[in-house]
Amino acid sequence: MKRSRFALIGLSLAFAVATAASAKLPAPSEEAQAKAAEAATKAAWSGKVAAFQLCQSQERIAARYFAELKQAGKEVPTAQPTPACADPGPFVQPAPAATPAKS
Repeated sequence: MKRSRFALIGLSLAFAVATAASAKLPAPSEEAQAKAAEAATKAAWSGKVAAFQLCQSQERIAARYFAELKQAGKEVPTAQPTPACADPGPFVQPAPAATPAKS
């Protein structure tokens, strides 16, 4: 009897928490939207930097591999052409969007 009562109370609490958690959140403010856009821009730039660093390390590894083959007197295969590593440059803050004038 006590077990079913506790189960009923637990189920009721779980339902109440789930209902409260699914409530609709208010729309973010313009400032919050601007921060989110800046974070997305910075994340995209970070991805480009990571790709650039990976490209550089792959180039160093390939150069070392070919040098070791040549030093060992083995046949050096021709390198496959790859695109050049593109440096994304320093991060630049995006210019804030012009806000419409309120009258």
